[in-house]
Amino acid sequence: MAMLQAVANGAQAALMAPTEILARQHAETLGPWLDELGIRWQVMTARNKGKPRQESLDALASGDVQIAIGTHALFQDDVTFADLGLAVVDEQHRFGVQQRMALSSKGNGVDVLVMTATPIPRTLTLTTYGDMDVSRMPDKPPGRKPVDTRVISMDRYEEVAQGLSNALQDGARVYWVCPLVSESELIDLAAAEDRANALRTIYGDKVGLVHGQMKAAEKDAVMARFASGEIAVLVATTVIEVGVNVPEATVMVIEHAERFGLAQLHQLRGRVGRGLDKSSCVLLYRGPLGETAKARLGIMRETEDGFKIAEEDLRLRGAGEVLGTRQSGLPAFRLADLEAHADLLPAVHDDVRLLLERDPLLKSPRGEALRVLLYLFRRDEAIRFLQSG
Repeated sequence: MAMLQAVANGAQAALMAPTEILARQHAETLGPWLDELGIRWQVMTARNKGKPRQESLDALASGDVQIAIGTHALFQDDVTFADLGLAVVDEQHRFGVQQRMALSSKGNGVDVLVMTATPIPRTLTLTTYGDMDVSRMPDKPPGRKPVDTRVISMDRYEEVAQGLSNALQDGARVYWVCPLVSESELIDLAAAEDRANALRTIYGDKVGLVHGQMKAAEKDAVMARFASGEIAVLVATTVIEVGVNVPEATVMVIEHAERFGLAQLHQLRGRVGRGLDKSSCVLLYRGPLGETAKARLGIMRETEDGFKIAEEDLRLRGAGEVLGTRQSGLPAFRLADLEAHADLLPAVHDDVRLLLERDPLLKSPRGEALRVLLYLFRRDEAIRFLQSG
């Protein structure tokens, strides 16, 4: 609806997703509606090459295309918009700050809407400082049931693997996500192939494999076989973290769950529980667990609320600097507790905004009182920066 509002006002809109699978899924959902409304749209991904790509670039630059749906391809240097008014970023946690800015800088005064099931700690911090408004949707779509989450030691791997047979006999489909061994995709791939081979000894050709090294067409083919039920167990790397929608999938097994971050764990769990059947998620871990890993798995077992999970993520590792390069650690406050005092923040934002509008140099009695507070907390040097914005 926000994109339609932009188009109705004569501007263009862009919807950016982190994977081609998700971008094309959005296109399949939105395309028929846009066609019905007579709105010109196109998909732009890395698959666009040569003459078709140039035609897409020309259509965006001339304004012939009103809505663009795509991946990272949308913010490449040679992509220009006639008048980009709204940039929508799906799965915010999968994009870096620079990448999100690269898209929003494609126009003048572009409004930005970011969406995610797992707000990253930085989101909570930006909200704290009044730099981002948040709309929270804590409820699941109608008809969806809670996902039963269990934390189980890798020592019980054989038991878990054999136990899948009960679910498969009932027609269920299973995701088995392989460990994040290192930053090397090749090593991750080897781990996924080993697990797929091990499960094939039990379930034969009902086991499929999908990973980031596969070509887009190959991935699409495997996913289609899984969606149709030809494959019942899909072994995968984190390539399935977002944009995969198979309502019949009711079991998610995440191997070496202690190696994943909270946002990834929550996203992966979100691949099940999308239909009307009861779903479960098994977090397999290799002990002994450190305190942080234990806390991460604990919060996953306790809640499916993405904001609560993000708050725990913020507590465990911090959001880093809002203006700077530090990527972890908490912002330093002497008295405030961001989690405990969250409800007071809107009033604080309004109060500060009003003060800076009426008394930017802090000369009034109230301004003088604030100067004293800044001095007492050794923040009086901040007064020099007030006029710089």
